[in-house]
Amino acid sequence: MLNSRRKRINEVRNKQTGIAAICGVAVAIGGVAALPGTAFAQTPSPLGEWQYSVGIPLQKMWQPTIPDWQLRVGAAASFQPRYEGSDRYHLMAGPSIDVRYKDLFFLSSGEGFGVNFVQGPNWRASLAAVYDLGRRAHDDPQELNGLGNINAAPGLKLSGEYVISKDFPLVLRADVRRYFGGSNGWIGDLGAYMPMPGSTKKFFWFAGPNVTLADSTYMNSWFGVNQQQAAHSQFRQYHASAGFKSVGFGISAVWLFDKHWFATADGAFQQLVGSAGNSPVTHRKGNGVADISINYRF
Repeated sequence: MLNSRRKRINEVRNKQTGIAAICGVAVAIGGVAALPGTAFAQTPSPLGEWQYSVGIPLQKMWQPTIPDWQLRVGAAASFQPRYEGSDRYHLMAGPSIDVRYKDLFFLSSGEGFGVNFVQGPNWRASLAAVYDLGRRAHDDPQELNGLGNINAAPGLKLSGEYVISKDFPLVLRADVRRYFGGSNGWIGDLGAYMPMPGSTKKFFWFAGPNVTLADSTYMNSWFGVNQQQAAHSQFRQYHASAGFKSVGFGISAVWLFDKHWFATADGAFQQLVGSAGNSPVTHRKGNGVADISINYRF
């Protein structure tokens, strides 16, 4: 009887401790708002789409009054594949920018330039102008010679995020993007993430899965080989069909140094599947990415 009572008390304490830790994370998020997008974030990489805006829906649940202006700038570096499916890596560097006005408008190197056109206390839907830097043959001349370039292109992104509850802060996310030029196709993501144990007011981290789908136009731009390309490259002709492009898992973390300075780090693994994984252009189905940024918030 006594052991049973002690067990129930410990269970309650563990639950309360877990909720307190999550609340601490949320309070910290209220100060940072989100991880600013990494340098060249819109270029296809193993990062999940949720990692470019992690924490934003959680902020509103614990900080109902959002400051009119939230501004963060920094510098970021990313170690990622030369192209999706490559077995060679390179280092990229660039700015990290995140500007938000009244939880309505945003300009972010991760999310693009857009507006939260409908929202609630635990959800939002946004429309944004985004970009894709494409793929250049000189990114990996040894492998991409003869395939030509995928030009940089603007696009539109429709996305939505929903937080289950304060007690269970799982964030569900979905988005669809359409590029005009370049790959000239449709691509979308389904993802989820939540704060992880061990998070504090000075350090907090998130983790979650992601799955990506694309139409045949997008898939053939990146993973297909048409007749002309086959004649000028080392690859056989190949048609990439619509469907699942990849599955992955990501981790994002924030370290708060003081009132203004903080660092972010992201890591992710992506496994190309279906037509993308079977493409002759794909030399390695599994790719990873690691990046870090140093930021200043005003």
